[in-house]
Amino acid sequence: MGGLAALSPAAQAADSELARNGGFEAGLDGWSCTAGSGTVVSSPVHGGTKALRATPAGNDNAKCSQTITVRPNSAYTLSGWVRGGYVYLGVTGTGTTDGYTWTQSAPDWQKLSTSFTTGANTTSVTVYTHGWYGTPAYHADDLSLHGPGGAPVEIPATPTGLTAGSPTSTSVPLSWPAVAGATSYRIYRGGTAVGTSTGTSYTATGLTPSTAYSFQVSAVNSAGESARSTAVTATTTSGGGGGGGELPARALVGYLHASFANGSGYTRMADVPDSWDVINLAFGEPTSVTSGDIRFSLCPATECPNVESPADFKAAIKAKQAAGKKVLISIGGQNGQVQLATTAARDAFVSSVSKIIDEYGLDGLDIDFEGHSLSLQNGDTDFRNPTSPVIVHLIQAVKTLKAKYGARFVLTMAPETFFVQLGYQYYGSGPWGGQDPRAGAYLPVIHALRDDLTLLHVQDYNSGSIMGLDNQYHSMGGADFHIAMTDMLLTGFPVAGNSERFFPGLRPEQVAIGLPASTQAGNGHTSPAEVNKALDCLTKKQNCGTYQTHGTWSSLRGLMTWSINWDRFNQWEFSRNFDAYNWN
Repeated sequence: MGGLAALSPAAQAADSELARNGGFEAGLDGWSCTAGSGTVVSSPVHGGTKALRATPAGNDNAKCSQTITVRPNSAYTLSGWVRGGYVYLGVTGTGTTDGYTWTQSAPDWQKLSTSFTTGANTTSVTVYTHGWYGTPAYHADDLSLHGPGGAPVEIPATPTGLTAGSPTSTSVPLSWPAVAGATSYRIYRGGTAVGTSTGTSYTATGLTPSTAYSFQVSAVNSAGESARSTAVTATTTSGGGGGGGELPARALVGYLHASFANGSGYTRMADVPDSWDVINLAFGEPTSVTSGDIRFSLCPATECPNVESPADFKAAIKAKQAAGKKVLISIGGQNGQVQLATTAARDAFVSSVSKIIDEYGLDGLDIDFEGHSLSLQNGDTDFRNPTSPVIVHLIQAVKTLKAKYGARFVLTMAPETFFVQLGYQYYGSGPWGGQDPRAGAYLPVIHALRDDLTLLHVQDYNSGSIMGLDNQYHSMGGADFHIAMTDMLLTGFPVAGNSERFFPGLRPEQVAIGLPASTQAGNGHTSPAEVNKALDCLTKKQNCGTYQTHGTWSSLRGLMTWSINWDRFNQWEFSRNFDAYNWN
């Protein structure tokens, strides 16, 4: 037999076969695989028509597991068929001695088996299979747990009382009363499942302004899924959300070295070409890492002999704004570590950033926190409900600034891939500790501010290889990297491989691709031809190469570069290519 049929609630207690979908005939139903490592294939299989294929990558050993109800003080046998090198089959949570078995090499299907006895208070165990670090993919099929069944589990009742809260232009909050016996809830929009929640609330995001939506919710446990609730409807408010709605449909964003000198040379604000739609002043920096007190001043004349006067600088900003351009203060950068660890630092941040915006008449704020500015404390594992002070205080500070300046306030962010897309594999220090606590640390900030966010332009440079949604690693320098990284932002992804914690995709008009303007500007420079290939693939589904996007993102906002100064140094190659690109 290949697949194991789903057990009915009445039979579950008496049936000696307890594993759900042990032959993977129903895909990964019932199974959870770390870091998105598992998939179901039709060849090779041991029995039936499907089998599991799981691929270790980096620090992930491709662990796929299932929690099963059992009886205390009872004997069980766990078995399964595996194929590949270094395949493990085991069980945890027995209440006695957890067991496992493994094979170093199985060129063809090989049966693994182990037995265990549950403890006096054990009512569930977790069975698993995994590979080993740095080894190829393994296969598993016909996994089985034999023994006395636990108490019968019944499908939960249909949820009632589904309520839609106050919508924004791009989101609708939903809530409902708890259902006895439910372990999670599945949310439907227009009849299509769009997310899950382990609690009794969910916020539908990425919606279109001034649009009516219909929602339902069902209750889920190991026995199955209830019928869907009565539908509720909600209409999003008008406006594009995210503020800064006056940006052109295609925008070019660049950083201007306004406060420091380097090998690219100083560029006056008045000399920035009209190609640039958003000009980020680099950088506002804190008086100390934890003060929250941000200061900005023009490059000293001793470093930048051709620097303009503050009065001329402010006049040039007004001229840019009169021409429809946006000028923002960018906080952080490589050397500007900002840790809002206290409420005092949060309040100092709001006050000092406001002072800079007001003094120079700026349009908004760019958050360019790098290095050790953002990290997640141990136990902070859900990006939807962050608890780390540096994360919570930053979100609060930006929301305060947005409320102060209103809908015209432009908010952009320029995180590194380590803080965003790496979250597909790793989030914070991980469930067992030991991981880099900065991994994915921007995700809660982006998620909490997605309705205030004008543009996210992740730095697709100075990056290590990152796993994409195809579960393959992608490296800097060519179209493929930008296609894969951008598709992740627009499609969304399970954080740290947990399908219950899905980071929803952003709207295409909220996303620009970040690149270095020249080989001197940063590692990962991409030639104009490769930049155009990436835009072709993402906006037209043409010239895609091996990576296939999950959509055609025709309203992608544009490009960001580090920096305007380096582009000038390189004879304006980057901005000229942007201006010449055919978006149609």
